[in-house]
Amino acid sequence: MVGFWTKAAWAGAVLALLAGCASRPTDKGQQYIDGKLDQPLALVNQPNAKGHPVNALDYASQVTEIQRASPRLFTREQSTYSAVQQWLMAGGDTRQLRQFGLNAFQMEGADNFGNVQFTGYYTPVVQARYTRQGEFQYPIYRLPPRNGKRQLPSRADIYSGVIDERYVIAWSNSLMDNFIMDVQGSGYIDYGDGRPLTFFGYAGKNGHAYRSIGKVLIDRGEVKREDMSMQAIRQWAEAHSPAEVRELLEQNPSFVFFKPEPFTPVRGAAAVPLVAKASVASDRALIPTGSTLLAEVPILDNQGKFTGKYEMRVMVALDVGGAIKGQHFDIYKGIGPEAGHQAGFFNHYGRVWVLRPAPGTGTPLFANQ
Repeated sequence: MVGFWTKAAWAGAVLALLAGCASRPTDKGQQYIDGKLDQPLALVNQPNAKGHPVNALDYASQVTEIQRASPRLFTREQSTYSAVQQWLMAGGDTRQLRQFGLNAFQMEGADNFGNVQFTGYYTPVVQARYTRQGEFQYPIYRLPPRNGKRQLPSRADIYSGVIDERYVIAWSNSLMDNFIMDVQGSGYIDYGDGRPLTFFGYAGKNGHAYRSIGKVLIDRGEVKREDMSMQAIRQWAEAHSPAEVRELLEQNPSFVFFKPEPFTPVRGAAAVPLVAKASVASDRALIPTGSTLLAEVPILDNQGKFTGKYEMRVMVALDVGGAIKGQHFDIYKGIGPEAGHQAGFFNHYGRVWVLRPAPGTGTPLFANQ
């Protein structure tokens, strides 16, 4: 993805990339109640989910954004969007999907028992200044020329100042905030002068391999594997010196460069503005762009612990990510610290059904895609 698109290749499964978390932990919302499923998408008469979707208005807003930004995608999926919205306006009872011409295809999950992995990503807001001053000592760079070389300098070399300051586009007050924006692949910059936020879109990377700093902390015995989260990494950083934080971050030689753009909505790989908690990044090989998902999403408390409860959401697959493969979705959580707090903890399991028009009412599953 380029320009103002989110960079879910890093954001997708922030926890999976940062932490290398073990699969099937017992407190992550697995249900293991549906019996063994033997195909990636299985047609079911009706989802055995409880409750009604809580985000009908957000889904409608997301569909409107698709219609405005990508008429071709909207036209291709219009029969699904129309049927889903009619179903939602009638109350969103999962027992009535067929009455609205919809089939539900249940995903087999990461374990073949219906448990689909959910992670979260977001768009950070970084405090920065145009010039180096006071606490604002950490540069954010635009992409420098490669001069024929395959790779640009490593993160450690960049931190040492090998890139000329004429390529600096902002100075932040937190090396960790810069790194988080790097991982997310884009972000908003608040220059503190009352002007609208500036969007820093993905401009490229240095070509070095990504290494998980979360896994480094786990391997060093600094953080337990089961406790790993973005918040755990931030807490570790707050308890250590700037030099120690820098040394940790340098363990990941990969580095992302940005380009400033006027304030613009965050867009996914489909070039459609994303509505928080109504859009996801998916594996296109399994879930084509524009697909509508009915998801039973685990609810976490403020400390990131699974509450034992779920909520039903309808969401659209509008983004992709290098870490998002198979039975795994990355939910876009929105902009700013609260969204980051939610995304940082999220590495849990729920159930997902792909909604498509039933035979005779529209196109078959993923036809013409």
